[in-house]
Order: sequence, then C-alpha cells, then structure tokens
Amino acid sequence: MTMDGPGGTGKSTVSKAVAERLDLPHLDTGAFYRAAAVVAVRAGVDLDDADQVTAVLAGTAFDQIAGRMYVDGSDISDEIRTPTATAASSRVSTHPGVRRLLVAHQRQWVEGHGNRAVVEGRDIGSVVFPDATLKIYLDARPEIRARRRADQTGEDYDDVLAQLTDRDHRDTTRRASPLTIPQRAVVIDTSDLTFEQVVERVVELAIGPTG
Repeated sequence: MTMDGPGGTGKSTVSKAVAERLDLPHLDTGAFYRAAAVVAVRAGVDLDDADQVTAVLAGTAFDQIAGRMYVDGSDISDEIRTPTATAASSRVSTHPGVRRLLVAHQRQWVEGHGNRAVVEGRDIGSVVFPDATLKIYLDARPEIRARRRADQTGEDYDDVLAQLTDRDHRDTTRRASPLTIPQRAVVIDTSDLTFEQVVERVVELAIGPTG
C-alpha cells in the first residue's frame, strides 16, 4: 500500500497505525531524504550542487529498521529530525540523481520485506511503486495542515503555514518526481475527519468493511 500527500495531512501517524492494524511493515521514505541531507551536510558539500550531493550519497548505505533510520550502520534517527536536517532535505530532495539513489534503496527495502508493506511519502504511488495494489492520497486544507503541525511542534502558526506553502510549491513544481495524485489513487480529505476515522477508512479500503 502506498500513501502520498503533502505535509500536515497525517501521513506518518495514519500510515503507522494502518501498518499496525494490518500487521505489515512500515516505511517512512521521507526519513531517507532527511538522512541524505545529514550525510551531505556532514560532508560539507554545496547542497544545491546536484553532482556533489549525488556523489557523496552514492557510496552510502541507507536502511530503516523498526522505524529507526540508519546510515552506514549508525542510527541517526534523532539527527534527521533537527531543523538543519529539515531545511537541508528540501534542497537535496530536488536533485534527480539523489532521488534515483534513494528510490533504489526504498524498493530494495520493500522487496526484502516480501513486497508487502505500507509505504508513505510524496511520490510513492506515482514513481516508486506505480503498480501498487492500493494507493492512498491524503489531503487537507492548508490552514488545517498548518494548525496540526503548529500544535504538534509548538511553532508559530503563521510561520508553519508559510513553510508548508513554500514546501508545497517546491514539491509540486520540481522536475524530478513532483508531488501529484497517483493514477488509481483514492483521495481522502482529512480536514474534517478524526484520526481514527481516517485510519478506519484506509483499513476498510485494504480489507473491506469489518462488520
């Protein structure tokens, strides 16, 4: 199952809950891009230089185990959630070479888990796994998404809204794997739904009505 959508729609929490309900492994592909950003920052390369960033990442091993992100065997799960990693990831993720490298890692991960997993991200149903049997696209009104993120992080609402708007623009206009609604995807607007209602809807789509 793939789950795509912009930031603040609940992809992470919903996909994890759905994976648990269905007893499937869960893959957060966004963590790969954050990890790539950490590697690039550590190497001191120009984050806007596609060739430099791609070259640094080419020899790096990425893995995700039990929800933790590893680079060359080291757990960097805490480091990828820093503001520095967040800002850097939005820059390195625009490079086609970087996306090709990380997509290969993501496909290998899913294959290693028997090709049965709940995978979340921003190009999963459209690029990474276009033949997935079930594709979900979560969406929500921008002001709702910003309020959720602000409540979660404690950041200023207006700042979060501006950041999400900027990220949406970059994600939807980038040349490499832009954010889009995948073909055959079921679109769920989470604006006026509770967390549990969204989870129930996705689980129902996966296994059919329960009772």
